[in-house]
Order: sequence, then structure tokens, then C-alpha cells
Amino acid sequence: MGTLAIQLHDSLSRRKRPLRLEQPDRVTLYVCGPTVYDWPHIGNARPALVFDVLVRLLRHAYRQVVYVRNFTDVDDKINAAAASAGVPIRTLTERTIAAYQADMRALDVLPPDHEPRVTEHISDIQFLITQLLDRGHAYVAAGHVLFEVASFARYGKLSGRSTEGMQAGARVEVAPFKRDPMDFVLWKPSGPDLPGWESPWGRGRPGWHVECTAMIQRHLGFPIDIHGGGQDLIFPHHENEIAQGCAATGLPYCHTWLHNSFITVAGQKMSKSLGNVLLVRDLLQQAPGEALRLALLASHYRQPLDWNQERLVQAKRTLTTFYRALSDGDTATGARATGQEGDPDPIVLQALADDLNISASLARLHGLSRELQRAGSAAERDALRASLLASGRLLGLLQQDPLQALAALQAPSRPADRLQPLLNEKTIAELQKRRLQARQDGDFQLADRLRHELIEAGVVVADGRACRPSAPPTPANLSSRHG
Repeated sequence: MGTLAIQLHDSLSRRKRPLRLEQPDRVTLYVCGPTVYDWPHIGNARPALVFDVLVRLLRHAYRQVVYVRNFTDVDDKINAAAASAGVPIRTLTERTIAAYQADMRALDVLPPDHEPRVTEHISDIQFLITQLLDRGHAYVAAGHVLFEVASFARYGKLSGRSTEGMQAGARVEVAPFKRDPMDFVLWKPSGPDLPGWESPWGRGRPGWHVECTAMIQRHLGFPIDIHGGGQDLIFPHHENEIAQGCAATGLPYCHTWLHNSFITVAGQKMSKSLGNVLLVRDLLQQAPGEALRLALLASHYRQPLDWNQERLVQAKRTLTTFYRALSDGDTATGARATGQEGDPDPIVLQALADDLNISASLARLHGLSRELQRAGSAAERDALRASLLASGRLLGLLQQDPLQALAALQAPSRPADRLQPLLNEKTIAELQKRRLQARQDGDFQLADRLRHELIEAGVVVADGRACRPSAPPTPANLSSRHG
């Protein structure tokens, strides 16, 4: 264990470096997870898949890997989404967390060792804020606690920006109580209609950036070996994490920073206004989760991935080739049937150890499948099958029964189900009651508007009969800003 020479591109040093561990044969990894307020698209799925492959590689190479990916379940966007849907905040977050986990299972993403929620770590967040106040890196103003950026000399090293450059056009909340526009919120006040917790600074809730630092401190300790997330989190989120963690503890924060690049659709950024947001749930109607997984992994994680439908078609073709090779020849369907366990192919291992070179790994899988189809003896076929299966496992591929997988890959696409808003039965009943009253009062404009709301929520509206949901709300995805 631990003999594989893994190299990863570190965003801080801006170069590929050998993996550095704080403890021999033990890897700690933290990845920013989703903010649970809305359905996810393929851009949200990409980091989960990239770091799933990394974790599979690390677990092959090292005796202990501790992987933490969080859920942000307190956030202003969550508050707004819950109010819009007419459901309690906890109802929204619980349903969307369950939905996210279901989506990840469909893509064969292994669960992390820990999935902490922000709301379960308020005391840890308050402890971290107290550390920053005691060390002179934070101050209280107008019911807020803010981090003083000027107190941390290394601020901006990860993003490579000067403080002056960051102020122009940055995602920074400008408020009159800040000493400097770059100072960011650690704690903010909450009114009676918003989630909040008692604190030495008044009833309130945490700021975005402090949450991940506190959860890392609780579950992993500093420094951690690898911190991952999307490229959009480098600034301000990860920049602020470094400042908080180092300022509070005096310790290094992280040895290696890993960031995946963006996804575009036909060359354009995904956005609701363009109508090109591709939901995971919709794509799972067109192809098995394994094909969607392969399509999203086929480009190097640090390169932008431009999505088009041909990616999914090609992924299905590739998997069909692999599974046909696994199912050819003997009536047994591979190493699983013979009880033979193989080791990953050395070329596949070396490719993945070289900054997750999945393209080279897939090329070798093609080579193994061709060798398997040409193999002359049963012993040779079994050995190649075992190697192909073990190599595929590192990528989260080829772990199904070959004949069943081929049947699924050849099945026709299904129409995408309507993705239903999270309306509970009480809200549906209230809308129904208001609509019936509006009809009785002759306010047909209001009645039509309420009817439209019910239909958009997936409710079948039949005048003269009770409204009923067309199907139980079964969300399968949610979007993530980060964790």
C-alpha cells in the first residue's frame, strides 16, 4: 500500500506535484458538496464523479482514506426556495439531500466516509469564529462578525489576485459596517422568520465560507491532504477558507488543491435564461447511469467539457464494446462467475496516477477488450476479464452483469418525467381551496393563475373533482453552488 506514485495538479502552486501526505499511508480529502435548494444539472455532477475516481484510486493505493463531502443546508437561497415552494425549510433540505444521494447512486458515486451538514455543526462554527476574534482576525459590527482580510498577509495566493484587483467586480457584499469592502461575513443576524441560532453575537446564522472550515476542523483537522471542488470556488470561497483556517489555528490548511473545470452546452454556459440546463434526471431517461458517468468523465477534469448529445451516444457505444468483450466466448460472464479476482492493469494505474488521466485509462481498457476478444485459451480469457473488470472498477465502470448491461444500453430512450416542485399535501390543498373559492367568487383570473400553479407542480386539475397529484413528488437531483 502507498507505493503508487500519484501526482496531482495543485491549484496553489499551479503545477503538478507528487501527492504529499501529513501521515504516511493515510489520506484526508475534503470536497465541497451541494447547497440543497434546487435540482442538479450535469455541471453539479461533474465534481462528484471526478473526486469519486480520485477516491477509488486513493483507496487502491493507501491503507486509509478519509473522505468528507458536506451538505450546506442553511443558506439564503434555501430560504427563498422553500418560501417559493410553500414548504418548511427542513422539508426542502431533507428531500433534496435524499434526492442528491439517489442521483449519485444512479451514477455509481461511492458515498463519502462523512457527509456533515452545516446545521449539525453550529457549535463548531461558533468555536472557529471565537478563535478568529481572540486572535484579532475578526471583528463585530452591526450584529455581524466579519473576517478582516487585511489581517492575513497571504490572502490572494490561491486565486493569484491582488486585493485591489479582487475588489473590482468581485462577489463581495459591500456594507457600510465593513472596515474594508473585502472583509467577509462569518456570522449574520437572523430575524424571527429565518433560521437562526443563539450566539455570543446575537441570534443569527453562519456565513457561507466559515462553514467548510469548521467542518474540516471537526472531521479532519489541519492540515488536510487534498481539498477539492469546482473551479468557480477558487475565489472567494476557497481563498476565504485558507484565510480562516490558517488565521484561527496558525497551521497550514491544505497540501494539495484540486479543481475541476466547467461544463458548457454547445459552447454556451448553462443557464435557465437560455433554456439549456441539462438535468441529470432527464439524461438518465436517455441512457443508463453508467453511460452518463462515462460521458462526463471522458474529458480531463481540468479541461472544460462541452456537452452535446453525441457524447452520450459515444459513451453507450464504448460501454457496449466493453460489455460484449466481457460476455463473449464462455457461457460464464467473466471473473465474477469464475470467482477470479484480478488486479488493475499497470498502464491504467499509471495513467490515473498521472493527474487522473482518464483518457489514457480508457484507451488501455479498449486495448484489454481487444485482447480479450482475441484470447485463445479459457485461462487467458479469465485473466484478461479479471484485469478489465478490476481496471474498470477504478473508474466506476463495468461492474454490472454484461448481458443485463447490454440490454440496458440497447433499450430505447424514455420521455423525461416532469420534474416536480416540492409542494407538500398541505400546500396543494391550500391552493386547491383558494382556487375553488376564486371560482365561486367569479374571480376567474385568479382561478386560472392558481390552476396554472397546480399544473406546474405536477397536479392533475379536474374541475368538478378533487385535485390530485399526478405522481408522488420524487425529486432525483439538485443543484449545488458548493458546500
